[in-house]
Amino acid sequence: MTADTEEPLGSVLPPPVLHGIPNCDTVKRARAWLEDRGFEHRFHDFKKAGVPPEALARWIEHLGWEALLNRQGTTWRKLADDEKEAVVDAPSARAAMLAHPSLIRRPIVEWPNGEISVGFTTDLFKQHTGFMVTAW
Repeated sequence: MTADTEEPLGSVLPPPVLHGIPNCDTVKRARAWLEDRGFEHRFHDFKKAGVPPEALARWIEHLGWEALLNRQGTTWRKLADDEKEAVVDAPSARAAMLAHPSLIRRPIVEWPNGEISVGFTTDLFKQHTGFMVTAW
C-alpha cells in the first residue's frame, strides 16, 4: 500500500488482552464490562495456558512486582512461611508468580496503546476504552 491508501492506525490496533483466571470474580466483572459495551478483547487463561514469562517480566517492569503480587488471596495464605519470606524482590516474586499463577492480581490487561493495568474498576476501564474509541 502507498501512504495514500493505508488504513488509519486505529483500524489495525489489536484488541486488548485480558489475562487472568476465568472463575475469578474480578475477571468475570472486567470481561462482562467489556462485552456489555461491545469491546472486543482476547482472554488469556493462566490456569490453562500458564503465565508467559516474557509477559510477566513486562508487567513487573511496567507495574512493579508489589502491584502484581496478591498477598491477600488464598494461594498466598496457603504458601509455607519460608516460601512467603523468600519473596523479597522482583526476581523472587517473579519465581513465585510463575510457580503459582494465582498469586498474580487479576486481571492484567495489555491495552492496544501499550499501557498495562492491573485490577478492575469502571473508571480505569473507561479511561482505557476511551483511548480505544478515539483510536478506532
